Amino acid sequence: MAGKKAARNKTIDFSLEEGQVYLDKCIRIQRAVNLEEVRNQIVVGDAFEILPNLPEGCVDLLIVDPPYNLSKDFHGNPFVRKQEQEYRAYTIKWIKSVLPLLKPTATVYVCCDWKSSMIIGDVLQDYLILRNRITWQREKGRGAKYNWKNGMEDIWFATRSDAYVFNLEKVKLRKRVIAPYREDGMPKDWEETEEGRFRNTCPSNFWDDISIPYWSMPENTGHPTQKPEKLMAKLILASSREGDLVLDPFAGAGTTAVTAKKLGRDYIGIEWNERYCAWAQKRLEMAEEDATIQGYQDGVFWERNTSAIQKKRPKQDRRE
Repeated sequence: MAGKKAARNKTIDFSLEEGQVYLDKCIRIQRAVNLEEVRNQIVVGDAFEILPNLPEGCVDLLIVDPPYNLSKDFHGNPFVRKQEQEYRAYTIKWIKSVLPLLKPTATVYVCCDWKSSMIIGDVLQDYLILRNRITWQREKGRGAKYNWKNGMEDIWFATRSDAYVFNLEKVKLRKRVIAPYREDGMPKDWEETEEGRFRNTCPSNFWDDISIPYWSMPENTGHPTQKPEKLMAKLILASSREGDLVLDPFAGAGTTAVTAKKLGRDYIGIEWNERYCAWAQKRLEMAEEDATIQGYQDGVFWERNTSAIQKKRPKQDRRE
């Protein structure tokens, strides 16, 4: 019999039977639908069957976290490692499925590990304009006896055209000032706060300020490859505006959808694992009461372990 959780363990990992009430609030589609039928919904099913039924040209921001080319069991829905050419074909298949849904001004981000990154990046440039490759420090990861520990993952940044959204001021990183410089006795490019001296800096394509969700964080779930809300917040704030539509065709436990909701965006999440759909719906309902994002406070992204405990704020004040 499973042991009882510690009082501080906030991990969402209930069974499908326990989560049926949440699964019942998700939707299933087997025909072409209009946008209002799927806006702000978790859609249960296979992305390759659902995507052709979504309205064309409706997506402002596409965030894709496809299965990496590793054999992994996703709570009863296994993904089996493929040969390189087979994984390339799989990547081409989902890219072709989402392309008709993108607006001409749409931005695309694709998550991957170092090995699948070589295939995904190569394929993406045949269909989109590659802008950059972000590498972020996972902070966790198993050690390897005969290799370097894998502590990094990639995110490819691409656009449909040269007309795209990039909100630089929304994603600056607040860093501690080690050697504060003054001009005429006044701080130059930094500010004094209750928590110390900080400067808001332009973000680079290497992110070392991300914390992986852990058991005492409300966003944590039992999903084996869950992405942090702070990670998704950077992508969403940089490349969309309030009211824009964010699509995640491999939604998992719903991090993209939840973060989009917290930041005032619309969303569509597609996920084939019913248990994950239930977890996602639970998190979306939790976001109604608490729209805070760990590591993002008062419109600022903080370095890891530098911000104070996030303040509880009225729901209407929690957006960017």
